[in-house]
Order: sequence, then structure tokens, then C-alpha cells
Amino acid sequence: MPGLRRDRLLTLLLLGALFSADLYFHLWPQVQRQLRPRERAQGCQCSDRASAPGQHANAAPSVPGKGAHNFSRAGSPRAELDGGGRSRSRSKLKALFAHPLYNVPEEPPLLGPEDLLLASQEALRYYRRKVARWNRRHKIYREQLNLTSLEPPLQLQFDASWVQFHLGISRQGLYSRSSPIVNKLLHDMRHLPSISADYSQDEKALLGACDCTQIVKPSGVHLKLVLRFSDFGKAMFKPMRQQRDEETPADFFYFIDFQRHNAEIAAFHLDRILDFRRVPPTVGRLVNVTKEILEVTKNEILQSVFFVSPASNVCFFAKCPYMCKTEYAVCGNPHLLEGSLSAFLPSLNLAPRLSVPSPWIRSYSLAGKEEWEINPFYCDTVKQIYPYNSGNRLLNIIDMAIFDFLIGNMDRHHYEMFTKFGDDGFLIHLDNARGFGRHSHDEISILAPLSQCCMIKKKTLLHLQLLAHADYRLSDVMRESLLEDQLSPVLTEPHLLALDRRLQIILKTVQGCIEVHGAHSVIADGPVQQLALNSGQANLIS
Repeated sequence: MPGLRRDRLLTLLLLGALFSADLYFHLWPQVQRQLRPRERAQGCQCSDRASAPGQHANAAPSVPGKGAHNFSRAGSPRAELDGGGRSRSRSKLKALFAHPLYNVPEEPPLLGPEDLLLASQEALRYYRRKVARWNRRHKIYREQLNLTSLEPPLQLQFDASWVQFHLGISRQGLYSRSSPIVNKLLHDMRHLPSISADYSQDEKALLGACDCTQIVKPSGVHLKLVLRFSDFGKAMFKPMRQQRDEETPADFFYFIDFQRHNAEIAAFHLDRILDFRRVPPTVGRLVNVTKEILEVTKNEILQSVFFVSPASNVCFFAKCPYMCKTEYAVCGNPHLLEGSLSAFLPSLNLAPRLSVPSPWIRSYSLAGKEEWEINPFYCDTVKQIYPYNSGNRLLNIIDMAIFDFLIGNMDRHHYEMFTKFGDDGFLIHLDNARGFGRHSHDEISILAPLSQCCMIKKKTLLHLQLLAHADYRLSDVMRESLLEDQLSPVLTEPHLLALDRRLQIILKTVQGCIEVHGAHSVIADGPVQQLALNSGQANLIS
């Protein structure tokens, strides 16, 4: 009998413990949820007054007029609570892309095949010939080395992501907002094995393999390779040369700065967030330099620059007449090396591109200065010169200057555009590896096209205003977007915070222009006409 009583006592204690746990973890949170709305109703109702009257926090920013132009004011953050009363983070990036600004129809609308860069059938015939020629050369190469292979010849796949990416380029951008191809292309560049590696055209120029006058000469610290994947797609590989927490020394000239792989990755994400869509899709990847470069390259010069370091790491360096020493090499750990992979654009045979010196090109000398650096009215001259005297070309250059200022890129000496789309075609934002070098310094001179011309697209301004809003803060959406990359964290926190600081500078610059010239002269809601006449009127006002 005493043993039976002890069993009953233990059972009662167990049931009591279970009831207490259920009360604490289940019933009490439900009571809290029921009581919370009543408690909040008795609190201060002023928190919703932080936003402008009649304007919801998620609404698109209004177009600035002659009244208040405080673009740099960020909206109040919106708190969200889960069932237990704890703060719950929501995806600011998804909210940004769901905003009406990112879903309005684009102008001009695509009317037909003439608005696409490539004719589908012509492009496919060209790519089939390229695949057949590659198969022939690969067979000859293996026969010369007495190598046998059981691998079947490559076949062009119409649904390959790089093919669909090329066929989707239109006069509106390199890809559409809703295109699923971009994510598939990023996935393929991250995972597909490489079947070929070679120097880029820049490096080949120094060896006489192409016209050196058409290409900017590389240096030993400027190394990039072309990788071809098993689906026959190509990407530009830029290896890691600098640690993420390193800043470019203040004494470095912009034209001798390192090229950073993480800058290429971050530039693509920022370009997509700004809704420009002018940077080719770029992704980070850990590349096995032995298996994916050395063992697949047919270039004997590239093979000759590989070596094993004293730390037993596999390294290679650029082959060029100067600065080509082992101390400038990049090394795996022992075989794996971080790098960026940027998707190739269509061949120049299919889609010719125009390379134009920027009107705001810098002096690539140790002491010289260009006219725009000493003449504050330089833009008045630019506005009178074709093709900047009408259309969208000058506005597109200002877009590019805003983009470059955000990433801190001073090395934009040329810009490229597809000849098919004419003078008003979009500018391609290529080669962004010299961005994100100094988070502690804002190079105001990069904004010269904006500050001197005092013009900006309405669409661009609305996006910048939105990204200054706390609900869509630029640093937050960039941080979230970069988490998708294999090499995350791509940028350090100081670089992300610098984006917010530079965004405020851009908005204050626009605000100053509007205070002087008026919103109707500064904000362009379409192609601008008679810029020379408007320029003279602006001078009278100033």
C-alpha cells in the first residue's frame, strides 16, 4: 500500500508539471495576444503622424515640386510583432520589388522583334556554328596530345540560361524585371563545371593576338580570365585580390587601384535594386584553379604562369611585359580561389557595341586635370554637342554617374551601348571592379554630371527617394540581396552604411538644383529636347 501511494504522488507531481508547462508556454501567450490590442488602444496615437499627411508609408514618393523638397528625410520604420510579442523581421527586398514603382509598365513599351537585341533564328544559327567549330578544335587539340576521350561532342541547348539571357536583351535593359532567366543564369555560373579557360582580350592584346589600340592595357594587378562552362556559356572571372576589410590607401591613384571581385558582385545587385538592369548578371564562386583553369586551358602561356607557392598553394599571375612577378600572383587555398563571374554579352558579330569616351573622363596622368574638373560650367558645352544636345544620352550618363558615386568608382573612362538601339539606347555599366574601395571617403567629383548639369530622370529620382525610406533603406535591401550569393558577406558593414550616406548626398544635390532652377527644369519626365536653349536659360537663372 505505501508503494501504491508513492506511485500516486509521483503521478500527481508529473501531471502538475505538465499543466504548469502548458500554462506557461501555451495558454499565457494566448492571453497576451488577446490583451495586447486593448492595451495599445489606450497608448499614444501619434506614432502614425511621422509620415506625411495623406501619404501611406508604402506609397510611392511624390514628384517634388516647388514646395518642400526634403528628399533626404527617411520615413519611420514599421514595426511588426509575431504571436509572442517579439519583433518579426520582414523581407525589405521583397517589399521593394513589390512596390508600384517596380511594377509600372516601362517606357517605351516593347512593340515587336525590332525592340529585341537579337533575332532568335539568326542567333541560334550563329551559336550552332560556334559550337561546331569548338568541337572541331577540341578534337584536333586532343589528337595532337594523343589523348582519348569518351565525352560526346557539345550540343547547343536552346533552353540554356545564357542563350535565353541573350535573346531576352531589349531596348529597356539587359533583362526584364520579372525574368526568371537571371536567377537560373546565376545558378548555372555558380555550379556548372568549366570546360575551357583562357586569357581575356585585354591580356591577349599585349601578346599581339588582337588590336591593342582598341583595348585598355592591363597590368600585373589586373588579371581576369574567360571561363567556358559545360553548357557552352561564358563568363569573365576576376579573382580575389583584396580582403573585404581592406581599404584602398588614400595615396593610390584610381587607375592603379586593385580590381575587386566583390565589387563586381555588389555592383550587379545594386544595379538591379536601382532598377537600371544595365550590369550583366554576376555571381561569386569558389573556383578550383587546378581543375577548372589549369587542367582545362589550351593556352600554353596561361599554363606556364602556374606555380606552387612555399605555402603549398596553387598560384598564377598575368603574363605581360611589366609587373608580372610572383608577388602579384593570386593563390588558391590550396586550390580554391574566390572570384566573380560576370555573364558575357552577345558576340560583337551579332550585336555590335559602340565604345564612347565619357565627357567626364579623368586625366590618367599623375598631375593633369580635365576641363570639367576646373570649369563649373562645363556641362553647358556638353549640352551643345551631339549626341548630348537632345534625347536621353546625357540623362543616361547622369544615371551612370549616380551609380558610380554610390559604389565609389572613379574609373569610368568609357561607356558602351548597343548600336542597334540608336542614340537613346541604354548605357551598359561594365567593369565595376574598382568600386567599393574606400567606405570612409565620398568622392564628390564623381557626381559632376549631376551637379553641373542639374538634370535627373523622374524615374531615377523616385527610386532614390524610395530607397531613402526606412522601410526600403538601401543598405538593408543590399545586405539582404547579397545574402543570396555564395561568397556572402560580399560587403562589410561600413560599405553598406556608406551607401545610405552617399544616397543622402545625391538627394541633397538634387534638392540644391531644384532650389536654383526649379523642379520643371531639373526633373526630366522623358527625352529632353533643345538642351542648348535650356542651358542658356539655366545660366540666366544661376
